[in-house]
Amino acid sequence: MPITIRKAVIEDSRKLSILYKQVYIKTYGTDGVSDEFANFIVEQFSVSRIEKTIASNPNHIIVAEYKNNLIGVLEIEFDKKCHSTEIIAPELNKLYILEWFCNTGVGEKLLKEAERTLISLNIKQYWLWVLDSNLRAISFYKKHSFKIVGRAPFTMEENTYNNIVMIKKL
Repeated sequence: MPITIRKAVIEDSRKLSILYKQVYIKTYGTDGVSDEFANFIVEQFSVSRIEKTIASNPNHIIVAEYKNNLIGVLEIEFDKKCHSTEIIAPELNKLYILEWFCNTGVGEKLLKEAERTLISLNIKQYWLWVLDSNLRAISFYKKHSFKIVGRAPFTMEENTYNNIVMIKKL
């Protein structure tokens, strides 16, 4: 399967908005779509917000394409305080792959491209947090040398989600 990995451009924003929403709902919407869940998704994954992110930080979002269609995305946020530690390092903020393309190597390709960028900037480590019930993602990150360093809650409006914090040294 020929997959293209590249930096996101403004023109990707609408497709990214849909991809983010679809993967987020699949991962976190286990009890359906509540008002707070809808509020969060509409705000966080709006086309205008994505356009601003790409415009102000063109190296932060990497996309995967298949037949010129977006199938995955990785987003890095630099200089973020790691939850449950005192480390300030880049955060792997998102690694979202459409369900149909999971287990095809897309996530690994996106991760390797991000790590090439981080290494070129002389960055020694980066971190992420992942929903503790997302066993497939946790297994993927462990396979790629991320180590668990703690736990951190994520509160939306009324609900709190438990996350595992992981770090990878480069």
